[in-house]
This record gives sequence, structure tokens and C-alpha cells, in this order.
Amino acid sequence: MTENTTPRAKVYDILAGFSTAMFVTHGPGGRPAARPMHVARVEDGAGDIWFLTSKGGTLLDEVQGQPVVLLVFQNDNSAYLSVRGRARVVDDGARIKELWKEPYRVWFPGGPEDPEIVLIAVEAIDAEYWDTRGVNKLEYLFEAAKAYVKGEKPAVGDPDQHAKTSL
Repeated sequence: MTENTTPRAKVYDILAGFSTAMFVTHGPGGRPAARPMHVARVEDGAGDIWFLTSKGGTLLDEVQGQPVVLLVFQNDNSAYLSVRGRARVVDDGARIKELWKEPYRVWFPGGPEDPEIVLIAVEAIDAEYWDTRGVNKLEYLFEAAKAYVKGEKPAVGDPDQHAKTSL
């Protein structure tokens, strides 16, 4: 991480590399429920994370019952990110058209005008990341090898590789 890069900026840099999240809610009885969801958009400047879903699914009930959710991302064993946020349901036809991508037609055959589509926006509260992309991977491998030889745990306190941050 450069001197000018904050953990918050790092979170959104990592987030830009993902297209799918495991969207975790509180299901019946407080039981965690998870499902893969395509990320429709991440607003610039640390804004909302947007998803399209169906009005008839359990996701809406769970979000309306307990809006604090967890988004979990993993990328080829080199970047991991968890984002805790507050979800809200947004029924906005113009915004749906703006976020529409043709592959969504598999789930919504009626296209962006499909009456079953609704949006979920997640406002990030905080996040934790583990980043071993690029140079970080080399640094991590060096620390891991050194720790293995010494019979110790690797030192991974570099905020460029791992940090928790409020958003």
C-alpha cells in the first residue's frame, strides 16, 4: 500500500476485481443463509454495492427482517474480502434498466421490464481483507517460507496484505 492509500481505498480496489459475492443473510431462526449473487455495480467513491434479485425469493424477506448482511468475496486464492453492510430493497425501474446486463435474462426472461425484478443496495459498514495479489504474494510467500523454516507462524501484519477497516 502506498503512503496515500488507506485501508478503505484498498477495500474498494480489491472489490473492483470481483463480479460475484456470497450474500449472507439471517434466515429463519437466525440461521445464516448464503447464496451466490452477481454484483451489478459498485458505486464509485465507496458507495453502495448493487444486486438484482427476484421479488418472490427468500432473500427479500431475510433482508427486510434483518438488514445487516455479510458479503464474502474470493478470487483465485489471491484476494479475499468480507464486507458487512446494511441492505435495503429498492424498487426502481429506471435504476434496474441502468444496471441491466443481458446475462440477467436467464433469471428474468422479461428483460429489464420483468415485474419480478427488484434491487438490493448494500451500504458497507466495515470490511476485512487479505490481499496476496502481485507483490503482496511474493512478500507473503517469503514470510511463509521463513516461518516454516523457523517453525513459527508467518508475520503478516502489513496493512497492504491484511486489515480491518470501517467504511
